[in-house]
Amino acid sequence: MSTATVAKPQAQQPGKGSRRFSLPVLLLIIAGVLILTSVVRLITGADGITSTGQMSTALRLAVPIGLAGLGGLWAERAGVVNIGLEGMMILGTWFGAWAGYQWGPWTGVAFGIIGGCLGGILHAIATVTFNVNHIVSGVAVNILALGTTRYLSKFTFEGVPQGSSKQSPPVDSLGTFSIPGLSSGLDTLNHKGWFLISDIAGLLAGLITDLSPLTVVAVALVPITWWVLWRTAFGLRLRSCGENPVAAESLGVNVYKYKYIAVIISGGFAGLGGAFLSIVASNVYLDGQTAGRGYIGLAAMIFGNWMPGGLALGAGLFGYTDSLNLRGGGTNVHALILLLAILLVFGAAHLVWKKRYTPAVITAVISALMFVWYTSTNEVPKQVVTATPYIVTLLVLSLSAQHLRMPKADGMPYRRGQGK
Repeated sequence: MSTATVAKPQAQQPGKGSRRFSLPVLLLIIAGVLILTSVVRLITGADGITSTGQMSTALRLAVPIGLAGLGGLWAERAGVVNIGLEGMMILGTWFGAWAGYQWGPWTGVAFGIIGGCLGGILHAIATVTFNVNHIVSGVAVNILALGTTRYLSKFTFEGVPQGSSKQSPPVDSLGTFSIPGLSSGLDTLNHKGWFLISDIAGLLAGLITDLSPLTVVAVALVPITWWVLWRTAFGLRLRSCGENPVAAESLGVNVYKYKYIAVIISGGFAGLGGAFLSIVASNVYLDGQTAGRGYIGLAAMIFGNWMPGGLALGAGLFGYTDSLNLRGGGTNVHALILLLAILLVFGAAHLVWKKRYTPAVITAVISALMFVWYTSTNEVPKQVVTATPYIVTLLVLSLSAQHLRMPKADGMPYRRGQGK
């Protein structure tokens, strides 16, 4: 009997607390949120919350978060916790800009991936070969990446036209494109202000307007990751290393090799996310450019229950809240306070139906406070808008953590032959 045949039932067995929605239920939830958002838009007059520009910006900001989340997914499915995603993104931003301004943006993308992979190799050596605590190694990678890029910037960017110790020279753009006819038609429909129809048009138009080729590549990596990890023998063996490495080894799987591969690919994804920031998002490397997106990508992965589809939704959520800081943030966040208050009412009703009365009361009280906040103000302060992505990250993790199921051996030390 083959390795894949034996390992398959164990690898796919859901654990306690696993949260899975059927496709019809998930579509109903999404439809409900869209309807509520449209209602809130009409009540508040904040048309920007579903505008084409807002959605386009949200997609652009979601891409680096999603790529970091995919990196975390690959590593943790093999049993290695990758807190070092932030550092690997930093390496990607620097290497991408360094190569990009000299030899062109696509070369910069390749070097950004290589920079992230270097961080992944370092993390793999520490955690897999030397069995260093995964959190300690990841934090060390973050610190080392930050210090290394600042040191290198002084020797490579200072003295170069338009460069400095904190900024690279500009990198040529990869260019953008929109789908002819459809993009402009949906944008026109979005400006009509019709209930729900205009909101859906704005969402769809944002997904096909002013797209970078690298955005298309990044979005395609989500289904590709799902197919490789869940529909190939390679992916099955890799996931078995994160579920039960001792059993995987007994079936002939080289656990060290698969962990190394997973962590290096993880670094490559994070590096690609960093290159996206320096080449596509701003066309220049800046010190502190990642701004914690590696950690937010890790949060998106956890929100998505270590699955590519859920991860993509989480990245979209965080990208959307991040985009509020760039486009009419105060007014739009004020409108979203009302949306959140209404959603909490439904959440409280659901908890009552589940006979969980104490959480229901707490949820109802928070909802009432949100309503009071909305009715007593006209616009939220700029500081709240800036902090919104991080606040959403904390809220999402605190509300969803008890329903998640990580790989069973995630973060656990492993030595070859320990099952004998």
